Amino acid sequence: MLEELRDQVYEANMELPARGLVTYTWGNVSGVDRERGLFVIKPSGVDYDELRPSDLVVCDLEGNKVEGELNPSSDTPTHAVLYQRFERIGGVVHTHSSWATSWAQAGRAIPCYGTTHADYFYGEIPCVRALTAEEVERAYEHETGVAIADAFEGLDYMAVPAALCKHHGPFTWGTDAADAVYHAVVLEEVAKMATRTEAVAGQASPAPQYLQDKHYQRKHGPNAYYGQAR
Repeated sequence: MLEELRDQVYEANMELPARGLVTYTWGNVSGVDRERGLFVIKPSGVDYDELRPSDLVVCDLEGNKVEGELNPSSDTPTHAVLYQRFERIGGVVHTHSSWATSWAQAGRAIPCYGTTHADYFYGEIPCVRALTAEEVERAYEHETGVAIADAFEGLDYMAVPAALCKHHGPFTWGTDAADAVYHAVVLEEVAKMATRTEAVAGQASPAPQYLQDKHYQRKHGPNAYYGQAR
């Protein structure tokens, strides 16, 4: 089932260690088939050196396992909520990449200090509230997804395809699994740059809004002109 999607999600998962975003098994990628209402996700606790496409698990949009011999990622309920609430996304990534996770542990959004950030994220990258003890006890991973989705109410989740979960780590998403990984890579670099900016400048100020607008719109706006015509 979903062999082509399974291969795509496998390749996306293997990008995480290749890009230095995971240690041991600290990460997962999923990709969704909207027509069939199913998504494919990395199995729980399987080392990337041992991972094979056939190991990936198929789940429905409630997070229930539909196919696979292994247990799906423990973060599967979070992915399921994001697919339910963010209807335009096709892939989700969770890592504990060190720079982005440092901002999450500090409970801080990442300000847009420059054009590298603005090229990919339209404004600050939010840090989602901490979960309550009751939420953690009731349904930790599900409530994590709810907290992320609630934080984006009234916002364009495709313009800022990332969030930091307080005390936890980053989630990113995109049009498919590969796009979600791309955003995870960029997020880590942006987090690193923001950390160094504050180390150098102390009380740094975000880039002017007109500059943020220019850089985001030239890549993603209706009259975008960055790159080559397709």
